[in-house]
Amino acid sequence: MVNGMNTPFYKNNKINSNSNSNRTRQILTASLLLLGTLLSVASQAQDYVLDPNWPKPLPDGIVWGQTPNVTIDQEGFIYAFHRAEPPVMKFDAEGNMVDSWGSEWVSLPHGFRVAPDGALWATDYHPRTGNTVTKFDTSGKVLLRLGARGFSGTGPNTFGGPADSAVAANGDLFVADGHVNNRIVKFNKEGRYLMEWGHKGTGPGEFDLPHTIVIDSRGRVLVGDRSNHRIQIFDQQGNYLTEWDQFGWPSGMFIDQNDILYVADYQSKRGVTYGSAETGELMGFIQGSEPEGVVVDADGNVYTGEVTGGEGGDGMIIRKFIKQ
Repeated sequence: MVNGMNTPFYKNNKINSNSNSNRTRQILTASLLLLGTLLSVASQAQDYVLDPNWPKPLPDGIVWGQTPNVTIDQEGFIYAFHRAEPPVMKFDAEGNMVDSWGSEWVSLPHGFRVAPDGALWATDYHPRTGNTVTKFDTSGKVLLRLGARGFSGTGPNTFGGPADSAVAANGDLFVADGHVNNRIVKFNKEGRYLMEWGHKGTGPGEFDLPHTIVIDSRGRVLVGDRSNHRIQIFDQQGNYLTEWDQFGWPSGMFIDQNDILYVADYQSKRGVTYGSAETGELMGFIQGSEPEGVVVDADGNVYTGEVTGGEGGDGMIIRKFIKQ
């Protein structure tokens, strides 16, 4: 006993030493975790850089409207499908507008997609003068139209707010008939009705605004079930396979040549989440845009279409993110 104390000095010193050692380990562990997080975020942030000079200023008399979708043709031209005149604008690789059309056949632009045969497909979801799905070539010539302009319904050739479309390798067309109806409608390449599936709900095979649709390299149909905050995956006969909820609220989707799925979400994640189209494993996130539509060129550069800037800016434009 020292100075009337019951606990030996050496024992107090050992306790203090152990306590200091534990605190040091905790601080070191927390620091390493923070460093790892910062390095991960920095790495993702550097994967894509916004190009402030793309697109170039539009010609006189043309202004940007809400741009719910973008696509790219087989020659590498980028197309904006926007809610102003003219509704279709075509851009070269440098961002110059080189052509435009569409006023005569679209009222309220929505989905926009290039098919395997090189044709373009567009959905018009205007409730009074739209409700159509139109196929046209890259010069704007109409090749086929499904639906009845100004008529809404659930029949084999009527739609209720068609949101998007996707074309399979054999030419079959899948329409996400989503803003009013909650179904996927399948047609053959001539436009003949084949089948449909889905109705409003939250269970497997049910939808609450099927807003975007793509077909992967395995032939699976991926449906962005936006208000249910998930992507549902089906075979081409409408049989439910699985679902993913890690991509946010899917407004737009695109699968690139490397089998990477890009998902645009302007409501929840406010950016583009990308990952494996096969497994759904996340790979990264692109910030700096609040997109409804997304497309990727052959070099891996990402283009987003905006309907509202939200916290990210004024919106109503295409943005280009250069892959580093």
